[in-house]
Amino acid sequence: MLLKEMKLVDFRQFKGEQTVSFATDAEKNVTVIMGQNGSGKTTFAQAFTWCLYSTTDFSDQNLICKSTAQDMLPNTMKTVSVRLILMHKNRQYELIREQDYRKGSDGEIKSPRETRFNISYKNNDGQQEFISPNQLDYCVKEILPKELSKYFFFDGERIGNMSKEIQGGRSSEFPSAVKSLLGLDSYVSALEHLKGQRTGKSTVIGSYNDQYDSNSDTRFRTYSDDIARLQAELEKADQRIDELTAREKTAEERCEELLVEISRNKDSEELAAKKTSLIAKRKRNQDILNGSSETILKKFHSQYHSYFSHKLMSDAIEILSETDKLDKGIPDIHKRTIDYLIQHGQCICGNKIELDNEAHRNLIKLLQFIPPQSVGTLINGFVKDCENKLRYGYSLFDDMTTQLQTYREREDELADIDKDIEAIDSKLANFNSDAVRKMQSDYTRYRDEKAKAKSELAQKREYKGSLESNIKQKEASRQELALKSDNNKKIEIYKAYALRMFDTLNAEYKTEETRVRNELEKSINEIFQNIYAGGLSLTIDDKYNIETIVNDFGNYNVGVETSTAQSISIIFAFISGVIKMARENQKSENSYLVTEAYPLVMDAPLSAFDKERIQTVCKTLPNIAEQVIIFIKDTDGEIAEKYLSSKIGKSFTFNKKNEFETYLEVR
Repeated sequence: MLLKEMKLVDFRQFKGEQTVSFATDAEKNVTVIMGQNGSGKTTFAQAFTWCLYSTTDFSDQNLICKSTAQDMLPNTMKTVSVRLILMHKNRQYELIREQDYRKGSDGEIKSPRETRFNISYKNNDGQQEFISPNQLDYCVKEILPKELSKYFFFDGERIGNMSKEIQGGRSSEFPSAVKSLLGLDSYVSALEHLKGQRTGKSTVIGSYNDQYDSNSDTRFRTYSDDIARLQAELEKADQRIDELTAREKTAEERCEELLVEISRNKDSEELAAKKTSLIAKRKRNQDILNGSSETILKKFHSQYHSYFSHKLMSDAIEILSETDKLDKGIPDIHKRTIDYLIQHGQCICGNKIELDNEAHRNLIKLLQFIPPQSVGTLINGFVKDCENKLRYGYSLFDDMTTQLQTYREREDELADIDKDIEAIDSKLANFNSDAVRKMQSDYTRYRDEKAKAKSELAQKREYKGSLESNIKQKEASRQELALKSDNNKKIEIYKAYALRMFDTLNAEYKTEETRVRNELEKSINEIFQNIYAGGLSLTIDDKYNIETIVNDFGNYNVGVETSTAQSISIIFAFISGVIKMARENQKSENSYLVTEAYPLVMDAPLSAFDKERIQTVCKTLPNIAEQVIIFIKDTDGEIAEKYLSSKIGKSFTFNKKNEFETYLEVR
């Protein structure tokens, strides 16, 4: 498809009749339309989808230019229209959608109920032919199905959402869109026609099942009724599986959205987490403090007498050490020993002991220091006992001093923690904690809903498997009976041919689909590496889910978060890869896949990129797509024009007169 021209008549802020012709030259295939935010870029992009499908994303569905509506007289009518001229499969089409707006006598604009839509084309002889009204929808679908349009008419905000869908496998349209764009839908249609997911009457095999003659054997009718009943149950199970799958996806998407919202309150979460950590730390310190206090008290209670007697014993030793009475007694010598020596007049050493001689005087003096008259020996024992106890007392004192110091340090740390918690509470007062709590609550609810849907899905799939197995058994029994009837035997033969055709075509489809998917993955990665230089690659599984892998970490792909620029690069790479393959299939003489090249119509797609990536995108897209129409902000436009200069065939600007009037002007 190649867009040639679009004419707007009083469509939103585009007052009057305004026409734009797009660049269609093979070398200069880029049309740039520049304008500030609010000047009409998004409106102009929406004109394409309104003309083709009668849909827009506007909250105000009144499409008439407000300036034109203001100028209308009472009881008059104006027609809003968009005309699009395009080439599709070497045929030029003209699509016109119109909508009438009438101003009542009260000055109010009456909302229209429906639009008028016409499609015409030029024959080979140049004659104009009109598509019949009942073929209009089919013709639009043949040109560009609505479900595929979002991949070619999109804005910068939608790019991010599309990237999340195709990366998370949440888009049910994505696999069918890729297959259709790459020419695989003819296979799918043929397989559906032969067998389909249901063996109903609308399929070839289903129609044969309906032709069996059940009069030949009553068991045949029983088997047929059982198969019909089981197939009805199977259809219900599949419907429920579809519902649960959608519910699971919705819950997953909502969880992701809530996580994004919660992440915006990251500061409050971090503060709350820090507060929780401080509270836990405070409890640990308090427990340690309580334990230390208990240990100190137990030890003190058991040894307090030693602690308090420490000073008394130290003083006693000091006083006793100043006397001359310490250590003057003779160990194991008693008064009776001295009396015995004096009485016998001779010392054990042999010296004479006589009255008042020196030996006698020394013995009399010694009586002062030995039992029972002296306490010298007792004092000596007391001093030694005090010294031993003082050694233990000093140990107790030192140990308690250390523990008391640690105790005080813990008390100081607790005081600091309390101050930190108080400071966090002060900061958290500025956040909407109720909203955060609600988001957390909603996240938990959707997470549980997702888990519940997943659990029921597993049960339904198991039930589906048992139904399919039962159906196969019943069909085998019916087939055995059918072979006993000539008429039914013919039907079995016809079914066998149809099943063989289905199996052969299905095997060929799987081979071709795998080849196309592998080529698409290779093409997407080549483009992705050009647009986003980094250590990331993309993979496409058999369900067309795109995953991001980190090359430098052994192709790690679990929980890889992508930035906005990366996400937009991924969707650019995907769309460009599909367009590139479609274009190559179209030009290849050997390819029997029916494909059509499509343009890219983008509204503000470069805003999330830095200058370097804007340059790569501008250089890559025109070389891949057959046609590029880009709406861009003035701030990005100068950079884009710089790198697109050799590819720009047409250039326009939005001249915004006021909020209700914008005019397209050639640059």
